[in-house]
Amino acid sequence: MDDSEAKSTGGTEPASDLSEIAAQCANSNLQDLAAQLAGLAEDLKALAARPIEPIPILAESDDQPEAGFSGII
Repeated sequence: MDDSEAKSTGGTEPASDLSEIAAQCANSNLQDLAAQLAGLAEDLKALAARPIEPIPILAESDDQPEAGFSGII
C-alpha cells in the first residue's frame, strides 16, 4: 500500500507520532500515580496522628471455652 492508499483508508500514524503519544500517556499515568501516592501519604499522616484506642473486651464467663481451644484431644 502506498501513501495515497494509507491516507484514503485512514492509515497508521508514523512511528515517531506513536512514540510521542505513548510518552504522553506514560507521563499522564505517572502524574496520576504520583497524585494518588500523595493522597495516600496524607491519609497515612492523618492516621499516624490519631491515638491507638484499645478495643474493649467483654469479661469471659467460666462456662465458655477459651478462644482457640476446641476441647477435643
